[in-house]
Amino acid sequence: MIVSSTEVQNNFGKYLMLAAKEEVIVTRNGVEIARLQKVEEPEAALQESTVKEMPLPYHAKSQKATYEEFQELTLDEENRYEYIDGEIYLLASPRTAHQYAAGTLFGHFFNHFQGSKCTPFTAPYDIHLKRPSYDDPSVVQPDLMIICDLDDHLNDQDYYTGVPSLVVEILSESTQGKDLVKKLDLYMECGVGEYWIVDPSEKKVIIYYFEEREIRRTVICKSTETADSFLFDGLSVDLGRVFK
Repeated sequence: MIVSSTEVQNNFGKYLMLAAKEEVIVTRNGVEIARLQKVEEPEAALQESTVKEMPLPYHAKSQKATYEEFQELTLDEENRYEYIDGEIYLLASPRTAHQYAAGTLFGHFFNHFQGSKCTPFTAPYDIHLKRPSYDDPSVVQPDLMIICDLDDHLNDQDYYTGVPSLVVEILSESTQGKDLVKKLDLYMECGVGEYWIVDPSEKKVIIYYFEEREIRRTVICKSTETADSFLFDGLSVDLGRVFK
C-alpha cells in the first residue's frame, strides 16, 4: 500500500493497524520517505527477545501487570524496567554502539542548551506519561531527553512529573519494535514535542515532530548528514560524529 505523508499524519492509528497486515509505503511529493511494516521474527528469536525484555515472573505467567504490581516489582530493584500500557519490560544492558551514540548526543545537547531553561537528561530517569484513554500511567526511561519545565514539575520527593519536550531512543535488536511503534504512539499521544529514533546499525536518525498529539513533520537523516531539530532552532547534530 502506498499513501501520502499527509494521509498518514491525519490517520496514524489506522495505518499502524494496517501495517500489521501489509507494508505501508509513505511518500511525500511522490518520493518514498518511510515504510511501516510488521516486525517478523522466528518463534525462537521471539521467545529469546521476550525473555530479555520481560522479567521472569511475568514471562512465566503473563506479560500484563497492574501499575501496583509494577511498583512492587521495581521497589529497591537494581534492574531497570519500563511499564507501557499495562506491560512490564526489563531493559537489557546496552551495547557499545548504543552508548557511544548516547554519550555523543548528550555532550552535544549539553553544550547547546547551556544557559537556557532546557536541561538534557540521560537514562536511568523515570518519566511518567498518561494517555487520556488509560487509568494508569506508563513509566519509561528514554535514553535521552530534553526537559524545559523542570522547576515547575518537581514533586516533594524530587521526581519530575512533567512531559519532556524532546525524547531520544537508541534502537537495539530487543527494543526496536517497542521504540518504533509503542513508544512512538505513546510519546505522540502524551504531549512530547519531538521524538528522535537513533539506529546505530543502519547509521540513521528518524525525527518526528508532534503538534496537537499528531505527527506534523518527519525526516530521515543519514550518517553523512546533519540531524536538525524541528522544535529547537539551531539544534543541529553532525551524525558522522554520532555513529561509531
